[in-house]
Amino acid sequence: MHEELITFTENLVRSLVKEPDMVTVKEFLGDDEVIQLEIIVHEEDMGTVIGKGGKMASALRILIQAAAYNMNINRVRINIDSF
Repeated sequence: MHEELITFTENLVRSLVKEPDMVTVKEFLGDDEVIQLEIIVHEEDMGTVIGKGGKMASALRILIQAAAYNMNINRVRINIDSF
């Protein structure tokens, strides 16, 4: 659906983690047509992606939402999880 946004998100997160091959991004259509991106990283990389006090996760959300806005996608929700 929004392959360009998914690719951007994958590249952004992969540049931060130690296990870039374990990063996956899945897209779901949420309530009220909100695009929901599920970012899944390796368990050991979770601290890196969240950051101290959640600052890295917040920065990632801002960058992804800005990219989505430039792609004319108005509403994006981002969830970060590990396996």
